[in-house]
Amino acid sequence: MKEKVLVTGGAGYIGSILVESLLRGKYDVTVVDNFTYSNLSLSHLFHYKNLKVINLDIRDRDLYKKYIKKSDIIIPLAALVGAPLCDAQPKNASEINVNSNMFMLDNLSKNQKLIMPTSNSAYGVGDENNFCDENSELTPLSKYAKDKVKIEENVMKRKNSISLRLATVFGVAPRMRTDLLVNDFVFKSYFDGYLVLFEPHFKRNYIHVRDVSKAIIHMINNFNKLKSNIFNVGLSNANISKFELANRIKKFMPELVIKIESFKKDKDKRNYIVSNKKIENTGFKPSYQLNDGIKELIKYYSTQKKYPQGNV
Repeated sequence: MKEKVLVTGGAGYIGSILVESLLRGKYDVTVVDNFTYSNLSLSHLFHYKNLKVINLDIRDRDLYKKYIKKSDIIIPLAALVGAPLCDAQPKNASEINVNSNMFMLDNLSKNQKLIMPTSNSAYGVGDENNFCDENSELTPLSKYAKDKVKIEENVMKRKNSISLRLATVFGVAPRMRTDLLVNDFVFKSYFDGYLVLFEPHFKRNYIHVRDVSKAIIHMINNFNKLKSNIFNVGLSNANISKFELANRIKKFMPELVIKIESFKKDKDKRNYIVSNKKIENTGFKPSYQLNDGIKELIKYYSTQKKYPQGNV
C-alpha cells in the first residue's frame, strides 16, 4: 500500500473525483466529511478496501487531530466554497475555511505533506493588462478569496507544502454543482434557452474538475521536486470573457439567445488573465478542454429535469 492520504471534504465536488483517483492509485485513503450534501457521491467507492470514510465535522478538533496525525499526505477540501455561501454564512466560513485550517497547520509534523487547494480568485483583478502569475499582487475582493489568501500565507511557511490556485472549475462530478460559472451558463442555456449577461467583458480562467484531481495527483507524484511552491491550475487557452463563454456555448446550442444588460452590475468583480505556465513547465497537461466540458454538461442536463444543485 502507498502513503496514507487524508482528504477532508472528500464527498464534495472535487473530492468525489479525487478520492476515486487516489483509490485506483492504491493509496490508503481516509475521507473526513460531515456530508452536508449526503454521502451518495461516494457510494460507488465503498467497496474499496483501501478506503475509510469518517462522518466528522472538522470543527471537532479532538477527533480531527486524531486523523491528521495518522496521515502522510493531507489534502484539505472541506470548506464553504464560493463568495455567495461565505457571505451568507460568515461565521461558519471563518470557522471552517480559516480556523480549522489553522488548527490543521498547528498539528502537522514537519515531515507530513500538505497539498492545499486555494483559488485564483485571490487575484481579484490583474495588472493594467489584467495579467496574473504566481508572483502577482493579490487583491482578493470577497471574504472567500480573502480567507484563502490568509490560509495560503500560513501554508507556505511550511517547507513540505504546495498551494494550488484553482481556476473556476467546471464539468460533471458525482456531487454536482450547477452554480459554478460554466456549469451555470450551460444549465441556463439548456433549460431556459437564453442568457442575460452583466458586465460581459469580465474575464476568468477555467479548469475541468477531473484536471483538478489530475493536478493534485501530479503534485503527489512529484512532491519532493515541487514542494514549497504555489501553482496556478487552469487552461491556458481558456482565459475568456463571459461573453466569449456564452458564444462558445452557443456553438453547441445555436438557438441560444444572448442578451447583454447594462442596467445592473455584476456583484463578482473578478477580471483577470492567468498564466498557467509554471505548472505546465513541470510536465502537467490538462486532459479536458472547455468545449469538452460544455458537451459533457449538455449531455448531463439532457438526462434530468431543471434541478439546480449548488452550494447556496
